[in-house]
Amino acid sequence: MTAPARPNRLRALVESVLPKERFGDQLTILSGTGQNVAGLVIALLATFGSQVLITRTLGAANYGVIYLATQVAFVGAAATRFGMDMAAVRRVAIDVGAGQAGRSRAVVSRAAVIATVVSVVAGIGVFLAAGPLTRASTIPASAKGAFQAAALALPFAALTQVYLGGTRGLKIMRHTLFIYWAGQPLVWIALMLAGWTVARTAGMSVLAYAGSWALATLAAYLVWRRETRGFDPLPPAHGEVRDLLRYGLPRAPAALFAQLLFVADLFVLARYVPAAEYGVYAAAVRVAQVVVLFLISLNLVFSPFVADLHARGEREWLDSLFKSLTRWTFAATLPIILVLALVPGPVLQLFGGEFATSEARTALLILILGQAANVSVGSVGFILIMVGRTGWDLLMYSASLALDVGLAFALVPRLGMRGAAVAQAVTLAASNAFRLALVRRLVGIQPFSRDYARLALPVLAGGLAIAGAHAALRTTSWPVDLVGSAAGGTVVYAVVLLTAGLPARERATALRLARAYRGRGSGPSL
Repeated sequence: MTAPARPNRLRALVESVLPKERFGDQLTILSGTGQNVAGLVIALLATFGSQVLITRTLGAANYGVIYLATQVAFVGAAATRFGMDMAAVRRVAIDVGAGQAGRSRAVVSRAAVIATVVSVVAGIGVFLAAGPLTRASTIPASAKGAFQAAALALPFAALTQVYLGGTRGLKIMRHTLFIYWAGQPLVWIALMLAGWTVARTAGMSVLAYAGSWALATLAAYLVWRRETRGFDPLPPAHGEVRDLLRYGLPRAPAALFAQLLFVADLFVLARYVPAAEYGVYAAAVRVAQVVVLFLISLNLVFSPFVADLHARGEREWLDSLFKSLTRWTFAATLPIILVLALVPGPVLQLFGGEFATSEARTALLILILGQAANVSVGSVGFILIMVGRTGWDLLMYSASLALDVGLAFALVPRLGMRGAAVAQAVTLAASNAFRLALVRRLVGIQPFSRDYARLALPVLAGGLAIAGAHAALRTTSWPVDLVGSAAGGTVVYAVVLLTAGLPARERATALRLARAYRGRGSGPSL
């Protein structure tokens, strides 16, 4: 049996327009996406808030140290959870789809043990290596404490994702959004402010980061237990641990390489420039990563469907969902891309005046191009993982990381942060192109349709509106310029999208949903 779903007025509203018997999977995706909106808004505000708080309180150099240390923990956790987060998503979704939901608790318990053992060993290694790491680069020696605190965060960051992977396998998305995307950054800010009353240092900031992950682990464990407490217990399948290890063996290094792709060029840059300069570039990287927040969120919604539908041989339905999901994700992301690309100066000034240099603006534009290529092909990487092609996944990430590091070492000495940005953008574009080809060959699906081209008109209209507003407001203060340009361009984009950028069937559905929403007279319950 499955745990009963909580009442959700948003889902009831959608079901009144799209009958469940015809649009069951779309309803679940739309409902999950609707719930995710609040979490994403909080996540965006919390992420930018923590960055702005650190940069304005501790300066660019300390921000660079904190960014590198937290990335050591985050990237290390991605590898040392040994692919058990994705294994939990995949195995739970398949077991529930096969009517064996009671087996999921045994699967996730074993996955959690594997991730705990590996991540604790890795955390000890990072703690011991903190001193040599700071001496091998331009990172200040005083940053040793920050990297030791990052080692404490590593196991908790790994284990949180395993339990949240289990809940996503149940096709419950809100826990990931509110514990991981929203909760952990907000708790980090609160703990950091408290810690700064004792010591306003990079080390204390990263120690607060570790504390936020410890609380996230507890919350993720509790919600997993709650969501599965009504399941009839079933014993694990024969050879369960062996199968998990076989799945995770290629996935663990692939996950590490995937995270390193976003920071490898930064580590190369740190070898050649002062701390303040790579702190500025770190801020630009963070801004560019905002582009993929919608994609990551919707990937989390889509992943269990991929595992379930592929296991049941529903290729045509999987292909249809893939096409729709990719187009919707790209359409939702395009206003963000346009704002960041056309108004980069005011965006970077959020972190302080020293971050809005011409070199940083150029680097941000290059990074955005790479992330746009990433979003445009949708969930190609997640699809390979969910259908069990972890060997191909490892091969692609290995080649991509080698390309990124090679380009960074070739370009950074001559171009500085612009060279690092080129390395990342070229790597993202190339790696996603190869994954797209693999998904089409191995799974028989691809994300594009004729409806995709309809997005060109709202992009043109929104871009012109943002550029015009920016030209009119550039003599005002940067907050007025940023808010005015973003608001005006987004409104124009949305209007043109709804009138000309959507197929007729989707436009009619959107209008019916809007009329139904107005008729209810109240907002949705999350």
